[in-house]
Amino acid sequence: MKLIIAEKPSLARNIIAAIGNMKKQNGFYSGGEYLVTWAFGHLFSLADVEDYLPEDKRPQRWTADILPCYPESFVFKLRKDESKRVDSGVLNQFETIKALCNREDVDTLINAGDSDREGEIIIRICINEALKGQKRFLRLWLPDQTEQTVREALATMKDESEYDNLANEGLARTYIDWLYGVNLTRFATLKTGKLLRVGRVIVPVVKAIYDRDMQIKHFVPEKYFAPVSKTGNENELIELTSKQKFSATELDKCQELCNKYNSLGLTVSEVKRKKEVLTPGKLYSLSKLQSFLGKKYKMNMSESLEVVQKLYEEGYVTYPRTNSEYLATAEQDKIKTILANVKKLGYPVEFKFKKTIFDDSKIESHSALTPTYKIPDKQRLTEREMLVYQAIFKRFVAVFCSEDCLIDRTQITLNAGDLEEFSLKGASMKQAGWTKYDFYTPKDKFLPPLKKGDVVQCDFKPVEKETTPPKHYTIETLNNYLKNPFKDDKAKADKENDEDDYKAIFEGLELGTEATRTGIIDNARKSGYILLKNDTYTILPDGEYLIEALRDMNISMDKYKTSQLGQALKKVYKGEMTIDSSLEMAKSEISAVIKPPPCTNPMLDTDNGFFMERIGTCPFCGSDIVKSRFNFGCMGYKEKNCSFSIPGRLAGRIISKQMAKELLENKKTGKVAGFVSKIGRPFDAALILTEDKKIKFSF
Repeated sequence: MKLIIAEKPSLARNIIAAIGNMKKQNGFYSGGEYLVTWAFGHLFSLADVEDYLPEDKRPQRWTADILPCYPESFVFKLRKDESKRVDSGVLNQFETIKALCNREDVDTLINAGDSDREGEIIIRICINEALKGQKRFLRLWLPDQTEQTVREALATMKDESEYDNLANEGLARTYIDWLYGVNLTRFATLKTGKLLRVGRVIVPVVKAIYDRDMQIKHFVPEKYFAPVSKTGNENELIELTSKQKFSATELDKCQELCNKYNSLGLTVSEVKRKKEVLTPGKLYSLSKLQSFLGKKYKMNMSESLEVVQKLYEEGYVTYPRTNSEYLATAEQDKIKTILANVKKLGYPVEFKFKKTIFDDSKIESHSALTPTYKIPDKQRLTEREMLVYQAIFKRFVAVFCSEDCLIDRTQITLNAGDLEEFSLKGASMKQAGWTKYDFYTPKDKFLPPLKKGDVVQCDFKPVEKETTPPKHYTIETLNNYLKNPFKDDKAKADKENDEDDYKAIFEGLELGTEATRTGIIDNARKSGYILLKNDTYTILPDGEYLIEALRDMNISMDKYKTSQLGQALKKVYKGEMTIDSSLEMAKSEISAVIKPPPCTNPMLDTDNGFFMERIGTCPFCGSDIVKSRFNFGCMGYKEKNCSFSIPGRLAGRIISKQMAKELLENKKTGKVAGFVSKIGRPFDAALILTEDKKIKFSF
């Protein structure tokens, strides 16, 4: 017998339907040579820090004494609910899997996890925990969940060992995320007294939004003047803006140039007209689809992923968590079958074999999102499901449309004597082609019928303008940043040349993956770090505190560190690095934060201790001085009405616990470096505690 273990009940149902004539049993189905059972996604999760300690040495609360925690071998335990108990449904289903794996008549186990690194390890972990002994192990790899695809995949299964590198990357990613999340979340929380979620990807996501919002917040607009001319009517408006800019105090100079332009007039020096075929956008990757849905329908990433996942589980679209906008050359026959079905619906489509559609070099695991041959009944889909399906379907029709979109593109060059050259660009559509079926908004304007030598009247006037700050991140621009965080922010997406983007993905430079990014961003939202409103992300106060607190603790979880680890994970996938080697990289980074070498120069010390750590005795009331979130405060504030405290930060510099101790014991410190004055000038100074409870600088 062959035992198929599906990642979810929905996938199990589709496999059962494809096999046919299967009988329902208690937690599984049987029929012919197959048994089919299922997990509920992650049945197991990594054990917590305390689970690696003897029971009599497990602390009741988080403590820094057991950090950093680096397990010799990682342990998985059945997933627990919010009350820290193993859910009875999870336990019962695992017992079913365990019993089936060890049945004597079962000689082959089949991994039917989702076709990605996460799905790969979900079923492997279940089998590792359940199976006693060895059995043949195969992989059922499904690009979609239609019955035809399931039957074809069952007939062409490969040995599970061929996916070992994918599993190794998935496990390395899981272990590294645990090491960072558990160690640095606890460390940062114990330092600040506030729960801070520190993760390998969540922090650089929040930091990107924080950095952008700080740029906007501190942006100082500058006013300037530019010569601008507007002539003609609404249908044939000629609007020209000079490249010349004048400062706010140079209005006279700007007016003088305007007068020169107006006296010279504009002469048409060149007119270029050409017929052009306008190409549609590429097929969708998950993030590109989410960007479109966010921009057009204000649909957040969590909702759009949930909807497209449902469409996938119903067999209407291919596997959604793909980072590619291309199809594999081996899929030509499958695409021809889908196109035949689409053509029956009345759409003008034809098969095209082009490099912009089929390119194996730009596919890591999964091809672009497409509809399957299974067309949904519109009555069975919700409004949101229909919107998502139509986006995927219409893009597919546009890419394979047999009617070209033809436009006449015009460029007119005008000269103001020898002073400046201006350019007008416009276009008119001659044949709509694919634009009738996909979402398309014309951006070009109509131009007047000018020819070379024509003189055009102009009316240049000084117009006051203002420099503008960068824009807040949107779903689209944040997705673009996360896919390639080292790309020039101002670089426009090139429909034809996307080599750099795919190079970044395949080398591991991206932040997060298509499979994990949505959940991480959603976690940042639920944690109160960022806000998503009408497709726009902004930082929240807790997000500001997170980034600034981590900076003070020298926890550098920026795009460089995260990408470094991402590159290591890709090397694990390629077989160029072991899991253990990638873990050593993470451990060295974590140890540098939690157990740094002692600071030998008191002038440079920034270690401000742990939350509620006793620092010394109050020189004014004799109570304990402890580290609080924002200062070193006196515990006698209630009983003795003592308001004494030492600020946690002074003149832009962290006050270390050693400095605080010196002030309490000696009423002064040695010279300290790193202060910054109100006008931004750095300075060194000692600190003095005065009799009236004030901290002053001593030069």
